Amino acid sequence: MPASGLLALLDDIASIADDVATLSMAAAKKTSGIVTDDMAVTAEQAIGIRREREIPVVLAVAKGSFKNKALILAPAALALNAVAPWAITPLLMLGGSYLAYEGVEKVLHAAQAGREDADEQVMPDPETFEKGRIAGAIRTDLILSAEIIAISLGEVAAAPFLSQVIALYLISVIMTVGVYGIVGVLVKLDDMGEYLFRFGGRRAWLGNILIVGTPKLLHAISVIGTVAMLMVGGHIVLKGITPAYHAVEGLLSRLPFHWLFGSIADVLAGALVGVVVVAGVTAWKRIRAMQQARSWAR
Repeated sequence: MPASGLLALLDDIASIADDVATLSMAAAKKTSGIVTDDMAVTAEQAIGIRREREIPVVLAVAKGSFKNKALILAPAALALNAVAPWAITPLLMLGGSYLAYEGVEKVLHAAQAGREDADEQVMPDPETFEKGRIAGAIRTDLILSAEIIAISLGEVAAAPFLSQVIALYLISVIMTVGVYGIVGVLVKLDDMGEYLFRFGGRRAWLGNILIVGTPKLLHAISVIGTVAMLMVGGHIVLKGITPAYHAVEGLLSRLPFHWLFGSIADVLAGALVGVVVVAGVTAWKRIRAMQQARSWAR
């Protein structure tokens, strides 16, 4: 290759790399809120797993998360943006409704479990429980990752196609490693505490804080994860209904701490959507059960 051609190629590569870095940073800033929610929801899914299986479970979910982004969401987002950009918002709203449904289901399940006697509850075997948690975490991650990819796509939509592709996949890697790296640390805090406790002195004091505080932290994360599901789901659905979204935004912008009231509005919207979906699913199950009972009676 002539020297001039090589220099031109290197210049193009440098230009693309600069564009990708700028686009990725902009997308990362825009998605920071949803990533925080993703981390809380993911950590909540890891609670209750056997100690020796915590890291393998986190790695399994991280692998599923990256597959979601790399093999499904990024290609689908690029294709939809090119062929049918109008379809992105309805699909996101569908995913947001599912998140809201999951959040309300968790609240109802917790309320029901609180009324039941602990001895009467039948716990599944650890392997079945683990597989269920992994599958549930990957399903939930699919919705949260879709929102991340959609926001990122909005930041890179005007860039050349190659820059869009590289930026989306770079964001996918950064977000997956960041979120699941932090989750991996969170679920092993108690083990770190036990390790430090063996040394005595100040390290033992710090270790004791980790041992005592980790269960409380994980319980708080469980609550935050459920609220995050409602908040993200409500925000996605509300934003998809443009007139309602602008009306709420206009009203809240006049208030002090409007960001806080905005989050509360998202949670309330998510709770409303979740209750409607739960009611619909429950009614559908009852109708199906009645139809099956009638068919058996014949």
